Amino acid sequence: QVQLVESGGRLVQAGGSLRLSCASSGGTFSSYTMGWFRQAPGTDRTFVSSISWNAGFTSYSNSVKGRFIISRDNAKNTAYLQMNSLKPEDTAVYYCAAGTQLYGMQNGANYNYWGQGTQVTVSS
Repeated sequence: QVQLVESGGRLVQAGGSLRLSCASSGGTFSSYTMGWFRQAPGTDRTFVSSISWNAGFTSYSNSVKGRFIISRDNAKNTAYLQMNSLKPEDTAVYYCAAGTQLYGMQNGANYNYWGQGTQVTVSS
């Protein structure tokens, strides 16, 4: 059973930066596509970014493209989300997820495992 644990969320001022981490255990991390999603209060969970097993392919939502960078370290079984130029509208609980597919990874239904989430709050 794969377990994912997010960390790094906190309160930050607009314009600031944060790096979220997603530590994986119990599975073959290097074989999974990793994704980040977020959910603000009263809204649905939405796609943020994904990265293929070998980091050869990355994808971003339009709302974060150019500001966020996804990466992974397969030796450490960890995925990261570097968030720069943060805006108040980035405030949400951020979830990481692991999936066995390569395509369609903007759809949360294609992920097999989810973390518990980490809160990011951006103040104006």
